[in-house]
Order: sequence, then structure tokens, then C-alpha cells
Amino acid sequence: WEDGGNHNRSGWEASESGLYGQDSPLQAAAGVLVLPDGRDSFNACSSSTNFSRAPAPDSSSPEWFALIQRGGGCSFADKIRLAANRGATAAVIYNYRGTGNEVLPMSHHGAESIVAIMIGNLKGMEILHRMESGMKVTMVIEVGKKHGPWMNQYSIFFISVSFFIVTAATMGYFIFYSARRLRIARAQSRNQRQLKARAKKAIEQLQLRTLKQGDKETG
Repeated sequence: WEDGGNHNRSGWEASESGLYGQDSPLQAAAGVLVLPDGRDSFNACSSSTNFSRAPAPDSSSPEWFALIQRGGGCSFADKIRLAANRGATAAVIYNYRGTGNEVLPMSHHGAESIVAIMIGNLKGMEILHRMESGMKVTMVIEVGKKHGPWMNQYSIFFISVSFFIVTAATMGYFIFYSARRLRIARAQSRNQRQLKARAKKAIEQLQLRTLKQGDKETG
């Protein structure tokens, strides 16, 4: 960004805060950010929305991006298509108020001619306030790693579910193994009691006889 009143005052920052639309070309782009005319048109849902502060369309003019607010009753495709028709080389759509820096993969079938990304509401409002204060904001879009906050949430959910399944399977096996050992121990104890009972019964059935001198068994 660059202060419009004081060109010696400028700054820059880099972050992974944007997410390409599902139908967007996955390519790098750079341009000056431009707002729609009038706060009531920030969502770019009206077909009469203009970007009068955009650079003049000639070979020496820098490319420009349309900064558009999500919502307003029209689709992502409508917003992106309008920006493309007005000469923008990219559409930067910031999320609803109250969503923090949450982003989602936009579906905009039929509006694939320009780069389209979504940024969080907090980041979008920060850029908006800079522009409304007279600053010139230039954005560079680059293809980064194939991930985003929405994927991180699913990754955390997947890891949590996987951990629960592994834990449940381990506990199930432990319970099964313990029950099997207990069943075997009980069976062995029952067999031993039965053997003792049979041995005792057999001993009780033996005939006792006292041998005397002269019996044939004594010789």
C-alpha cells in the first residue's frame, strides 16, 4: 500500500489469507485494488455497478482488481462476471461481517475468465479502510500450497475420528482378550474341580481289606 497524500509513506505484507475459487484460473496476478462506486454497491450485485476509479484501459495502465463484498442477493459468478466485464483482471471477494478471516471455496461456474479469490472479512475490511482513507493498495496473488483453513478443519476432524476409531478398536480388542482369558481360566478351574470330584468318588469306591497271616494273598 501507498499513502495517496504522502508517497514517502508506504508498506507491504505477505500472508496466506486468500483461497482461489473452484472455477478460477490457478495463476499469479498483480494489480491495483479498486472499489465499486458508492458503499451501497460494494457487493456489486447491480448490473449498473461501476468502478470509475479504475485505471484507464490502455497499454500503459496497470492492471486492476475489483474488491467486492460477499452477499447482496447475487451469486459469486454474477460478481466475478461483472468485474470482468468492467475490465478487472481479478476479483477479490471478502467474506461476510462476523466471520473473522474464514474463507471458503467459491463456486462460480460460467465466470472463469479472470482470477477470483476469497479473503476473510477482517482482512477485507482492513484493506477497505486503507483505500477509503486515500491509500493506493496493490495486491499480488500467487499460487501457494494447496490448503486452507477449511481443509485444516477437515484434517483436524479426520484425525480426531481416526484417533477415536483406533482407541475404540484397541479397547475392544483388550476387552475381547480379557474376556477370552477369563473364559479359559474358568473352564480350566471347572475341569480341575470335575477331575477332583471323580478322583474322590473313585477312591471312595475302593474296597479296603485287612490281610491276616495265612491268607492266600500273603503266601
